[in-house]
Amino acid sequence: MSNTLVVDMQEFCQVVDMPVAYVIEIVEHGIVEPQGQKPDEWLFDTYSLSIAKRAAKLHRDLEMEWDGVALALNLLDELEQVRAENRMLKQRLGRFLQD
Repeated sequence: MSNTLVVDMQEFCQVVDMPVAYVIEIVEHGIVEPQGQKPDEWLFDTYSLSIAKRAAKLHRDLEMEWDGVALALNLLDELEQVRAENRMLKQRLGRFLQD
């Protein structure tokens, strides 16, 4: 895990306001990837907290199933990557056109 803050299952559930059963489901769907083999050993970093909060919002607000949430999060990540690449290419093109 790259981020320094690490929380256990109980703290994770409190921070993201999600029952253990939902956390197990989002791990099974690959939405978050904790360290540890079993739920009572799992440790989560701050990135996982952020993703879980986004997942919970999609699940709650759009009434999406967890597999749909996983797909939506993947698509949102891809969209952000494309936007970042587009910004970079526009900057390069702008420099090229100024010369």
